[in-house]
Amino acid sequence: MICLTLALGGSGCGRKGDPIPRPRAQPAACSARWIKLRTLEVTLPSQDILRDDLVGLEQVRVYFLPLGNAQPSAEDLLTKGEVIMETRTPDLPRPGKTLLLDMSGVTRPAGWIIVISVRVGDVLGAPSEILPWLDPVI
Repeated sequence: MICLTLALGGSGCGRKGDPIPRPRAQPAACSARWIKLRTLEVTLPSQDILRDDLVGLEQVRVYFLPLGNAQPSAEDLLTKGEVIMETRTPDLPRPGKTLLLDMSGVTRPAGWIIVISVRVGDVLGAPSEILPWLDPVI
């Protein structure tokens, strides 16, 4: 009986050490649209790109890039643009809910913006559609 207990207790799953959690997938894209000249409505994603429920949403960032000869790609906005606004937890609503961003205090020339949700661990989500940013003097 003792041998059977030792044999069963000594056999496990075969892995040693602490279990490693799977890496978190990036959040799906936010939906962003202008509802007033300087008010941006952002709907947070409710899933990640693997279609799992989104947990650990930590912040929303707005990236800006000035006008050029052509509309930039989302990748250009991420690599060459600057973060002009961040909203962090606890000021964020739950995933799938809407957030209003008052951009009236942002003074940048005409250009382009995208919105990115960020998961814990600085995992950047997919970018929103590229939106035009009008000159504040308008």
